[in-house]
Amino acid sequence: MNIKNYYLNAYPTDELGEEINASATFDGLLKNITNPYSYIGVGDSIVRERLFDELSTIKGVPYSEIYNAWLAS
Repeated sequence: MNIKNYYLNAYPTDELGEEINASATFDGLLKNITNPYSYIGVGDSIVRERLFDELSTIKGVPYSEIYNAWLAS
């Protein structure tokens, strides 16, 4: 699933959505969990948290599992 499309639909008033890398996907985000800001092209923690939350839903795992994988990097 394309992250930018998801984010613009889920958070239409957040202007940072326009800055998200247009080719970024949630599978790619998981593969780049060690450096999510670089991968998505936005250095905002609220955007990261929202994307981690959606990633946890897509993968069927608790948010803490995604967050802890990022912290461990």
